[in-house]
Amino acid sequence: MNTIDPPEPDIDANGVRLWRAGAEDIEQLAPLVRAYWQFDEIPAPRGTVISDTLTQWLARDEHCACWMAGVDGEPVGYLLAVFVFSLEHLGLTAEIDECYVLPGHRRRGLGASLIRLAEQGFRERGCTNSSLQVARLNEQGKRFYRRLGYGCARATS
Repeated sequence: MNTIDPPEPDIDANGVRLWRAGAEDIEQLAPLVRAYWQFDEIPAPRGTVISDTLTQWLARDEHCACWMAGVDGEPVGYLLAVFVFSLEHLGLTAEIDECYVLPGHRRRGLGASLIRLAEQGFRERGCTNSSLQVARLNEQGKRFYRRLGYGCARATS
């Protein structure tokens, strides 16, 4: 297993903090996941299922990783990536499974910063590729990811 210790988070002049999330962040991460799922109309389970699942999977560093963004001490966004072997890409590939910034904090570079931080983590981990999926009708999301260098391989639902 190739694990990378997360660096100490830095806070910039605008009060923005980016960091690799761990078990200690799940209480703050779960509401962001629920907000994203509501935004994307993904049915969310009741109770502690999201927190319990995050606890289980984030402990498995070889399978997934999560980064978070905060502004003035409040969490406002996250990126969750999963790692799988890809014969097509001849090695470990990272798929950005979820990337979300609360609406009131968008268009400030937080999403792009999360992606760049995650991509750095992917390189350090030895990933040969990174990819993501965007809903076919999410034109704003497609433009955002294109600006960051992600192309369209095929349409998803």
